[in-house]
Amino acid sequence: MAETTERAGRLERRVARRVSAFAAAHGGAEGQISYLGVRGYRLVLVGADGGWGDVVAPAREPLARAAERAGVTLHDAFDAELAARVRTGPYEWRRMAGMQLGR
Repeated sequence: MAETTERAGRLERRVARRVSAFAAAHGGAEGQISYLGVRGYRLVLVGADGGWGDVVAPAREPLARAAERAGVTLHDAFDAELAARVRTGPYEWRRMAGMQLGR
């Protein structure tokens, strides 16, 4: 049991460092947590500058606590307003086009 608690603590600290670093690099951030099924949960982060990233964890709680520690506002849904803040680059457009073409 102590090993499980220790592992959970390490996971939470690692996630908190990543979320805090993202928020600091992008002038702050907002996010939304989604259930992925067997893989766990995904925290999508949208920076104040439009940059975006994500963090996946086996449980929701470490993501929520990391967001709170980093001052990241969490939204209930990834709605149109939050999505409109995301700035995509050439990589994302090429990848989306490839998916449409069956690649």
